[in-house]
Amino acid sequence: MPVRLPTSDQRPLRAIGVRVLIAFGLLLLVAVVAYLGRAGYRDSAGGQVGLLDAVYYATVSITTTGYGDIVPVSDGARLVTTVVVTPARILFLIILVGTTLELLAERYRESYRLRRWRSSVRDHVIVCGYGVKGRAAIEQIRGQGVAADRVLVIDDAPGAIARANADGYAAVLGDATHSATLREAGIGEARAVGVAPTRDGTAVLVTLTARELAPGVFIAAAAREAENAHLLRQGGADSVISSSDAAGRLLGLATHSPRIVNILEDLLSAGEGLDIIERPVEHGEVDRTAVAVDRGELLVAVVRDGDLIRFDDPRAERLRPGDRLVCLAGRPRKGKAEDPEGAAATDGPSSATPIRPAG
Repeated sequence: MPVRLPTSDQRPLRAIGVRVLIAFGLLLLVAVVAYLGRAGYRDSAGGQVGLLDAVYYATVSITTTGYGDIVPVSDGARLVTTVVVTPARILFLIILVGTTLELLAERYRESYRLRRWRSSVRDHVIVCGYGVKGRAAIEQIRGQGVAADRVLVIDDAPGAIARANADGYAAVLGDATHSATLREAGIGEARAVGVAPTRDGTAVLVTLTARELAPGVFIAAAAREAENAHLLRQGGADSVISSSDAAGRLLGLATHSPRIVNILEDLLSAGEGLDIIERPVEHGEVDRTAVAVDRGELLVAVVRDGDLIRFDDPRAERLRPGDRLVCLAGRPRKGKAEDPEGAAATDGPSSATPIRPAG
């Protein structure tokens, strides 16, 4: 279950491939030259030098093995050996040594990158499964401002791992239901785990294993069928999303109110159009009434002591220290505008939601 880090530089591998082709080209060149001048060569075993003998001579000559059973005897053959075979032999050795050093250097660079990654990976997000759901989840995670180097993919399909690397994410090739795989992904230092395999049974096993290894990590799991959602919750998932039910509800809503579905899809696309954000209540907002929100934010709910309080609940009218606000926020617009009092204000979501004083 090796960790594979993304890389955009494949030139060393291409260079090695080119060198191998050049080496075979040199071998072919010496074989052709020896065959064309076969009359100037002598085989200690007797008989004329044929095509197979020429290839054999090229092989043992260019690799400096030199058994001495086929040797140039004429002046022309010795001249060709001097001006063609010997330089080809030297070039072949240079290619051989250079390729070996290139492979060793590439392996050392990869090992060094892996050691650096292991020492620095903290507070990352692990996504188990790089299928449609996994890729969509990562897109949403990135839209919330999480850097690519803070996302790690686990999948047991080499093709999915290659795609994750190509998309810029570190990945672990292995089964996420195994403890060793999750440890390799650094689940002890992760801040969240997204469970998005193709089968609900696998999702339950991954959730159970992840919760056992990291009791404090936040786990969000996706279930294809709603009847399996409770198994994921019992297995330790903090949040469970039923993909089939969610798609069915949106489909039904679209037949009646398609524009509402457009808004919901907009809300689900982080960084585009409208976003749902959660932020801590600021010091100046404590003990004030949450009746109006300006500057591109609209209050939806208040999170207090782990409970979600809707905006129309009387408990949400007065904010307390430690509350978190769930708001709708528009994406930032280009440019800046001056507020009525002359202070420069950015157009877009603000980190502080204006709250009117209690009446």
